[in-house]
Amino acid sequence: MIKLTRLNGDTFSLNAVYVEQIQSFPDTTISLVTGKKLVVRETENEVNMLIQKYYQTIGLQGCVKEAGDVHGQ
Repeated sequence: MIKLTRLNGDTFSLNAVYVEQIQSFPDTTISLVTGKKLVVRETENEVNMLIQKYYQTIGLQGCVKEAGDVHGQ
């Protein structure tokens, strides 16, 4: 789970596995695989870093990198 902040200042935890896309409109908007969209105070880069740290913590970072390497050949 990653901790994020809504525009109104409320914090919440998000399971980063469900993140499909992150965009800046200029507010950072996170699209989930469920179709739901969340707008947060953190920058797109900050959210990406939090997700990378989360993946490393649960042991998914290597799996994602390997899958990317296979397609890159």
